[in-house]
Amino acid sequence: MNVIQKSEAIKNGLRKGFQDGSSKMAKRKCYGYDINPDGELTVNPDEAKVVCWIFEQYLAGNSLGKIAAGMERQGVPSPTGKPRWNRETIDKLLSNEKYTGRVLLQKTVSTGAVQIENNGLMERYLYTAAHKAIISDEMFMAVQQEKLKRTRDPENTIAMGFIF
Repeated sequence: MNVIQKSEAIKNGLRKGFQDGSSKMAKRKCYGYDINPDGELTVNPDEAKVVCWIFEQYLAGNSLGKIAAGMERQGVPSPTGKPRWNRETIDKLLSNEKYTGRVLLQKTVSTGAVQIENNGLMERYLYTAAHKAIISDEMFMAVQQEKLKRTRDPENTIAMGFIF
C-alpha cells in the first residue's frame, strides 16, 4: 500500500466513525471538561466556572485581550497550563459548540499538507446531547451573533444554522 492509499484508508476510517457515532474524536477533552474512567466527558466544575466567566465577559462587551488580561490577573492558568491566555485561545473557546453539549466533527479537512476550514467541502457530523452542557444554547448563540457584529471582515460569516 503506498502513502496515498494509506492516507485515504485512514480518512475513510475516520469518516466511518463520524457516521456511525463511534468516533473517539467526539470525546476529545477540551477546557472545562475531564474524561471519566469510561471515556466520557464530564464537567470540570472549576474550569466550567472559567468558561462561563469568559462567555459572560464577552457578552458584557469586553475584548478578547481584556478577557485574557483578566484571566492573568486572577491567576487562572491557560488550558495548556501557562500563566498567560491569548486572544486566539479565548476566540476558539467562544466558538466551540462542545460547551452546549454538542459535538461537530469534520470542521476541517486536509488538502495534502494543509488543514482548511470545511465550508461545505465535505459532510459534517453533529452529535447532540453528547455530554453535559456548560453554556446554554441562548448564550452560545448570543456570543456567535456578537462575534459577527464585532468582525472587521464583512465577508466573514459563521454558519450557525448547522448547530441548532
